[in-house]
Amino acid sequence: MNILQVKSIKWLALAAVALSALTLGGCASTRTTPVELPKVATPDYLIGPGDNVNIIVWRNPEVSMSVPVRPDGKITTPLVEDLPASGKTSTQLARDIEKALAKFIQQPVVTVIVTGFVGTYDEQIRVIGQAAKPQALSYRSDMSLMDVLIAVGGVTEFASGNRASILRKVDGKMQKMPVRLDDLIKQGDISANVNMRPGDVLVIPESFF
Repeated sequence: MNILQVKSIKWLALAAVALSALTLGGCASTRTTPVELPKVATPDYLIGPGDNVNIIVWRNPEVSMSVPVRPDGKITTPLVEDLPASGKTSTQLARDIEKALAKFIQQPVVTVIVTGFVGTYDEQIRVIGQAAKPQALSYRSDMSLMDVLIAVGGVTEFASGNRASILRKVDGKMQKMPVRLDDLIKQGDISANVNMRPGDVLVIPESFF
């Protein structure tokens, strides 16, 4: 092996070491530490007119039953008449029923299970205008504009999607927020997808011809 070959091998070895160092350095610089997003407390579900509540009274099946919440927000069960239920959590309603039953049953233990969720009126999301199926929807945690559009079947052919807006009450005042439904539905622009809040009203106007 001559001197030129030895020098070539040394240069190749040094180049390999340098390349390896650069690769490791690049990997280290791009490595990121997972960031934990702050946990947002989910508000307790409040019973509303139209909900069904399954009332279970321990060891008293004769007064255990499933009843609907009337439009006036009250329920009626055996031994309990016209008890307000709207705006309460299932736990709060269970305690109220226990108090009412305590006049007839010694130390009643009540469990309330909510079914057929509708929610209170001020927490529902309403969709009006040129939606395929305009309606009021029950709000669900982390509900987005896309979720609402799926629930109402999208918009009609006469809708002016990019002129739509959300009416939202903030600090007691109603505010109008423009939204871009056409960009979201037709263009797949995810940046047009926004989070919904309880009580929002989505207004979809008709296009001008």
